[in-house]
Amino acid sequence: MSELDDDDWPVKAYKNSGFLKRREARTLRILSEYLEPESRFEDFNVSDTIVFFGSARVLARKQARAALKEARESGAVERISDAERDLAMSRYYEDARELAKRLTKWSKGLEKGRRRFVVCTGGGPGLMEAANRGASEARGLNIGLNISLPHEQSDNPYVSRELNFEFNYFFMRKFWFTYLAKALIAFPGGFGTMDEFFELITLIQTQKLNKKMPIVLYGASFWNEVINFDALVRYGTISVDDLNLFKRLETVDEAFDYITSELNKAALMRPGGSL
Repeated sequence: MSELDDDDWPVKAYKNSGFLKRREARTLRILSEYLEPESRFEDFNVSDTIVFFGSARVLARKQARAALKEARESGAVERISDAERDLAMSRYYEDARELAKRLTKWSKGLEKGRRRFVVCTGGGPGLMEAANRGASEARGLNIGLNISLPHEQSDNPYVSRELNFEFNYFFMRKFWFTYLAKALIAFPGGFGTMDEFFELITLIQTQKLNKKMPIVLYGASFWNEVINFDALVRYGTISVDDLNLFKRLETVDEAFDYITSELNKAALMRPGGSL
């Protein structure tokens, strides 16, 4: 049913919010999540992105220290244990923040007129916030591809206002993660991070995505424990060559040097400056 009052009729179809929410208008909603972001990226001269994936639950170090202090004062053993874990994991927040800052400063020194290798995240809290925060601290435009969820996901304050998006459809959000990406950095995360990483690596493995793209699993110690890639090779479900599709790295320096080196070779040295 339409949400318009009787006095509002007749109304143009594209202004009929009741119709636009109906099943029959789903194609229009999907198309709008393609066309509207595309127009904004063009308006702000965004050529391509460096995508950061990672957990929404990881805290900044300052916040994690405060939570541990509070837990210790409470005397609750379980709270203390969780807070100690969160403080250890906060290392990844600070690393994502620093890496995004360094990559943004590097990208701002490239060709003029177009914005190259803009930091892009899911726009939420945790490690997504860390990357947007680092890019913002480097005074760089950065992107948040948010999604409407019942919990956890809310936009962080460091996303550039002009490039802060709110998607309804996961697959359209994933499209925009992939379409402009020239590099991917997956920090420690849960189901969502793994889903995004595995979908992208599958596209590359099956050559549905032909552009050369450096992919980093950041936090080798985390990923080596959480996913046994060597076992996948041993059981024959992937080939040993598939392990060359990504790098497992442990430090900001390693990740920065690898990504900038690969982007310089693949994206900046080709005629036209793009893949």
